[in-house]
Amino acid sequence: MATLNPETRAKLKTVSTATLCTALFKRGLRNQFIQDVRPLNPHADTMVGEAFTLRYIPAREDLNPVSVFQNRDHPQRKAVEECPPDAVLVIDSRKDARAASAGSILISRLMVRGVAGVVTDGGFRDSPEISKLAIPAYHNRPSAPTNLTHHQALDINVPIGCGDVPVFPGDVVVGDAEGVIIVPAGIADEIATEALEMTVFEDFVTEEVLKGRSIIGLYPPTDDQSRIDFAVWRKTKGR
Repeated sequence: MATLNPETRAKLKTVSTATLCTALFKRGLRNQFIQDVRPLNPHADTMVGEAFTLRYIPAREDLNPVSVFQNRDHPQRKAVEECPPDAVLVIDSRKDARAASAGSILISRLMVRGVAGVVTDGGFRDSPEISKLAIPAYHNRPSAPTNLTHHQALDINVPIGCGDVPVFPGDVVVGDAEGVIIVPAGIADEIATEALEMTVFEDFVTEEVLKGRSIIGLYPPTDDQSRIDFAVWRKTKGR
């Protein structure tokens, strides 16, 4: 797995998924925000890390008795133990939350191993416990049944779909209180820089709007005075 530039990681920690969506849209990427996925703890720190993936297919009853967990090479267990520190485990559960993608014990293991976060387009069991852990976790909705009732873990670190978004190993995953977005690895550095610049400008705009200023000519800055005011604000703020 490629190593995410520390400066890029730091920049992405300070920008919103909404801003990233706009930056990606400017490059023609319209489908990077994972649908129907929400944070268990909306007050958790922003999640940033490279994608390490786990793929489920529909479970077949004869292949998924509870005894499969005795296999030390079971893909779900291996994913939890092999997901690198500072990466994000992204689980393709086919948008099926009838059975849990994982529970609090596995999520706790990811946390103590230093994994940056976990996201599934299915559900997690033990969600009240997971919501109290110091690891960002995102899912569709709570789901108590074990994954074996509907999911068969098949592949680790292969291209997947999560919430209708294609996710390739090494893509950059960013999650905030609104949800999760996937930034293609090859443009992560430039997207992070652009999103940070957008955030600085929008902070200026927000201050002006709260003072009563009209958005016409300000957002976007089509008036010369708006650009002059922003330059002065930025110098004053040291940003």
